[in-house]
Amino acid sequence: MGHTEQEMRYLELLRDRYGTISAASAEVAHLRAVLQLPKGTEHFLSDLHGEHNAFLHMLHNASGVIKLKIQDLYGYLLPKHEQDMLATLIYYPSEKLALLKKQGLVDEEWYRLTIYRLIQVARMCAVKYTRTRVRAAMPRDLGSLIEEMLYTDGSQEKDGYYQGAMQSILDTGMGDAVIIGLSELIQTLAIDRLHIIGDIFDRGPRADLILDALENFHQVDVQWGNHDIVWMGAAALSEACIWQVIVTSVKYSNLKSLEVGYGISLRPLLMLAQTCYADDPCTAFLPKESGETDEEDAMEVARMHKAAAVLQYKFEGQLLARHPEYGMESRRLLHHIDFDRQTVELDGRIYPMRSCHFPTIDPADPYALSELEQEVADRMMLEFAHSAKLQRHIQFLFSAGSMYLCCNGNLLYHGCIPIDEDGQFAAIPVENALETRGRAGIDAAERLARQGYFARLGSRERQTGQDFLWYLGCGPNSPLFGKDRMTTFERYFIEDKETHVEHKNRYYDLQDDESTAIRILREFGLSDSGFIINGHVPVKVRKGESPIKAGGKLLVIDGGMSRAYQPVTGIAGYTLIFNSHVLNLVAHQPFVSKAAAISDEQDIHSRHSVVKLFEHRLLISDTDEGRVIEGRIKDLMQLIEAYRRGELKELRN
Repeated sequence: MGHTEQEMRYLELLRDRYGTISAASAEVAHLRAVLQLPKGTEHFLSDLHGEHNAFLHMLHNASGVIKLKIQDLYGYLLPKHEQDMLATLIYYPSEKLALLKKQGLVDEEWYRLTIYRLIQVARMCAVKYTRTRVRAAMPRDLGSLIEEMLYTDGSQEKDGYYQGAMQSILDTGMGDAVIIGLSELIQTLAIDRLHIIGDIFDRGPRADLILDALENFHQVDVQWGNHDIVWMGAAALSEACIWQVIVTSVKYSNLKSLEVGYGISLRPLLMLAQTCYADDPCTAFLPKESGETDEEDAMEVARMHKAAAVLQYKFEGQLLARHPEYGMESRRLLHHIDFDRQTVELDGRIYPMRSCHFPTIDPADPYALSELEQEVADRMMLEFAHSAKLQRHIQFLFSAGSMYLCCNGNLLYHGCIPIDEDGQFAAIPVENALETRGRAGIDAAERLARQGYFARLGSRERQTGQDFLWYLGCGPNSPLFGKDRMTTFERYFIEDKETHVEHKNRYYDLQDDESTAIRILREFGLSDSGFIINGHVPVKVRKGESPIKAGGKLLVIDGGMSRAYQPVTGIAGYTLIFNSHVLNLVAHQPFVSKAAAISDEQDIHSRHSVVKLFEHRLLISDTDEGRVIEGRIKDLMQLIEAYRRGELKELRN
């Protein structure tokens, strides 16, 4: 039976690349060989929260994978301090080389020995890849040389080539370049794919540097977190998101990402604070992590914090008036303030307020901006709109990211799958689809989020999407937030701590229920043998909480990379390593500093725990990539058949 007209059009396109039977047959042979290679190593990290130094170190050391390979090669041959030196050289080759030279430890014999050891480590990392893939990862100028040295087979003839190449490297002063090139090659080959399970932004100092690194990583995906989505909304020019980003940055006295990283000046906000809140003590708004900030500077930040918070409440109030379907009327509190009695009505009860100094709020129209506030808001919107680096990073998050990811049988997401009190998947308030639940609801939410950034500026679709980006950051049935409310106003202005309570979604009560985890996996079309890999809520290891839940089906890898969480968690983050042999959960101790790592070879102390040991080594044929390759083989076989049956003629140069 012949091919259909549509199939023939596709085969004609395929012929443009494989114009002969021999070209198509060679590609089939290549692809079938690739299927038999070991599965590449996946590296999972979550809740980075701007901690760029710790993140970059974990990226360099692949959560201990590189050190384990060194131990496998040299555990019985080299003393520990030499293994540590080699590992540090791989992580930070330029900096470590400079230090070793300064210490007088580098000579010709050191170069020979070190390059040999690096080649051995690189060979060990390269076994999972085709030579084409390894070649692509090599430095352009040194690729041919390193490739020949890497694939030397130990024969006498090849040994002569190796020795000659090594002497030429030393004679021409290329030792440093080769060491740096080999180190970077090892880093690239150690991890095949990087998964970031949300929350790159906020709390830590330089989220922008993390995103710089992610943009340049060879294969990466991001599952959006609630903090990320608010920054995405701010870049989409949602005013409610812009002011939530500013409030969070000022709250943690963390302005480097905004001002240094993205070139967004907060001077307009400072002028507003100095004009309107100069006599306000702003006690409740003092920064949480002031570090070395002196008292006068802390008070200045506190006034900026309050000025920004008031603007946030105004824009949120306007947004919620447009969206009663969000069910968040309890967050619109400005019109419930009694300015004379200095009280506020909340859920039908009257509470005294700590402070009722609101010089920019008109009680008759509390959500309207004052003239000065409007001027400041307009200027800040321009700052976000014109930050080229921010817009580039957010475009990267949209292109490399999603609400969730199904990958190699596992389900990855940051927050939760919202569940209602009856134990059913909760409805997500997506416009025109109020009863959209489970996977369908999250898919609809992602489409609306993308609409908020990519729809035409000024259109109704853009406005609806912008508003929904804000909802995803703090809404009660948001898959990224997972709580019934965000009680920031109450924490600032109401003494009664009962009003500060935020109830988690029912999902978190069921995290240890294996049947719920299996139901979620099936909802996303995955088998019971897969795992849910989750972030968002730090695991309180210090209190005995385990990151392995639901009978081993759910793994929570937020262990507190953010320094703000470490006193509670007791560790400094979890990562996950999934290679062809094992699924490993890795618990990390705090990172000291890059300087200590280079000078004292202080790596992050990590403890590996086996989650699952596979009976047979996993191959690429067992992965999603393998299924794609099998589809390509099927298409190529159809092309070959079309050639042989005379339906298509070969192309000749």
